[in-house]
Amino acid sequence: MAQAQFLSPQQVNRLPSSPADRRIHYGSEPFQFGDLRLPQAPGSHPVAVVIHGGCWKYRHGDLTADLQNTAALSSALTHHGIATWNIEYRQIDIPGGGWTGTFEDVANAIDYLRLLAKTYALDLNRVVIVGHSAGGHLGTWAAARHRLPQQSYFLFEDPLRVVGVVNLAGVVDLEAFLPMQNQSCGEPTITTLIGGTPAQVPERYRLASPSHLLPLGVKQILIYGAQDKVVPPEWGQKYAEAARKTGDDMTFTSIENTSHFELIAPGAEAGDRVENAVLWLLNLKNKESEKIGA
Repeated sequence: MAQAQFLSPQQVNRLPSSPADRRIHYGSEPFQFGDLRLPQAPGSHPVAVVIHGGCWKYRHGDLTADLQNTAALSSALTHHGIATWNIEYRQIDIPGGGWTGTFEDVANAIDYLRLLAKTYALDLNRVVIVGHSAGGHLGTWAAARHRLPQQSYFLFEDPLRVVGVVNLAGVVDLEAFLPMQNQSCGEPTITTLIGGTPAQVPERYRLASPSHLLPLGVKQILIYGAQDKVVPPEWGQKYAEAARKTGDDMTFTSIENTSHFELIAPGAEAGDRVENAVLWLLNLKNKESEKIGA
């Protein structure tokens, strides 16, 4: 039997997408910007903050991990009547990225929605985060910022609260995933992101891993590909079980015949499931009427 052919990041980058309505900088650095897409319908729009992955690293040989990877997903969500804020951020090989710049960029981009809402018709009471791979980790972490201790590396006076997170093949326990980082990313990207090992900087891991910030107090949907070798689904399942024990509203699903990048490819079954999950979190679709996950 021939081995199934799964999508590459290059193929996802070539998927059709509508152009962004605006490219807007949320900070002064070159990588502190996002693409805003707005639905054509009148009225105030719910918002999905979309965060691309790439092992927290911008350059991968001839390939770059940037917001083009989530352009098709953003475009598809906007087609459903959701404003999308597809963000770029400084990764570990960009000046200022890593600890703490990568985290602060994602957080500041999300909070920048308050300023965008003064110009554009955005409903800040209906904001969800959709993150893929490293972006799934960062998005889940950002949703948990209200759980950070007051005295820490991060000071966010009033984090924008979100109604939910859709984590697509994201790493949610950085310390546990360390033995996989070289296999999945080709180098110790988590160690670089955090600036050391758990033995060297244990407090940073406690602040950076969603698993250490439970309960998050927001709805979470975790979606993984059953054939994903980059972030196998059992990593998400362990976190989901721990989150449920703390009382979090958690949905976990593993999709068959799906690897890492099908999750951000509109038109495939996995892409449809992801779109349905976002629509459900925003109360735009009845969960029972669509297959999202159990």
